[in-house]
Formats: sequence, structure tokens, C-alpha cells
Amino acid sequence: MSYRYDEPEGAERERSGGLAASPTVQTLAVFLLVFAVQTVVGVVSRRLAVGLFVLAPPVSVRPWTLLASVYAHANPTHLLSNAVVLVLVGFAVERVTSTWRFHVFFAGVGMLAGLSQVAVTGLLGRPTPVLGASGAVFGLLGYLLAGNPVTDAVLGRLPLSPRARVALLFAVAAGATLLTAAPGVALVAHFTGFALGLVAGRVRLLRV
Repeated sequence: MSYRYDEPEGAERERSGGLAASPTVQTLAVFLLVFAVQTVVGVVSRRLAVGLFVLAPPVSVRPWTLLASVYAHANPTHLLSNAVVLVLVGFAVERVTSTWRFHVFFAGVGMLAGLSQVAVTGLLGRPTPVLGASGAVFGLLGYLLAGNPVTDAVLGRLPLSPRARVALLFAVAAGATLLTAAPGVALVAHFTGFALGLVAGRVRLLRV
């Protein structure tokens, strides 16, 4: 089965608000605003900036960081790398969904990715604090990969059971995660975000 990727709301959004109405552009604006606040707070107190924006255990002590950490970044390079990938995939995903669905998906996947990073690393030994939008961005990338007609055609030709297809998707998520492996990279968050995006893409979670 194929799916159309034309989106009436996208055209209406362009007519009514231009780029300012784009959820991708709005998310980029939030990135910049949060980073500006981080910078100002960091000048006053680096410890305070970490406490306000970095997700670290126990999460219940600073629950706001679950959301704040999704839009915060460690440095300009970190911000730029996530912004570039967001632009590459965000405009494509927003064509098939509404603004509020885009934002809820982005924030939700980002929070789950960050929480999984802290939880899994805690179970393995020492929990790793995390911040950044990479988990959420990976979610958009996974959605774009799994929720398009080309993927439908490829999976439709493979003689695989539904369970095997799910296993294949998670194998793709693991492979994509390993490609980003580097010191300081939150691999668990990347895997979680990409896997959630793949699953959401297969069920067309964002379609309106």
C-alpha cells in the first residue's frame, strides 16, 4: 500500500504564516532561545545552568529537566549538528502532520530518549546525565525512514513475518546508532529515539 505525502495543511500553513508557521522553524527558534538562556545563566553560575537544563538522576528531584534537556545543548557545535539534521528531516515530516502533533512527538520522543539514557546507564553502572535534541531528531529521522512509500515497497517484497520486520527495524536502529558512536555521545538516547521513530512511522502515528 502506498501513501500520499501531499499535505493540505502544509499548503495552508505556507499561505497563512510562511516559515514562521513551520514547526521545524519554531523548534529551531526554541533551540536558540534556550541556548541563549543557558549561556546567560552559565555566566552567572555554571552549576546553576547544569541544574536547570541537564537531565540527571534522580529525575524526580528536577522533573523540569526532562523537557528542558531536550532543547538544551552543551555548546554551539552540539546545537549546530542537531539543527542541521532537524532541517534535513523536519521539513519532510511536517508535510504529513499538524504543528501540534509535530511538537508533541518531538518533545515526547526526546524525553523518552533522555530518560532511557539515564535509566539504562544507571542499570549498567554509573548513570550518564544527558542533554540535547539528538534523541528527538533521531525520532524524526526514524519516522521519515519507516513511514514512506519506498520503505513500504521494500518491506512488502521481503518474505518476512511481522515479527521479523519489527526485528529488522530494530536492527536498523542499532546500526544507525553505532554509526554515531563517539566519546560523549548518548548512544542509548539515539537508539531509543530512532527506534521509536521507526515504530511510529510504520503505524503512521503523525498522519492527519
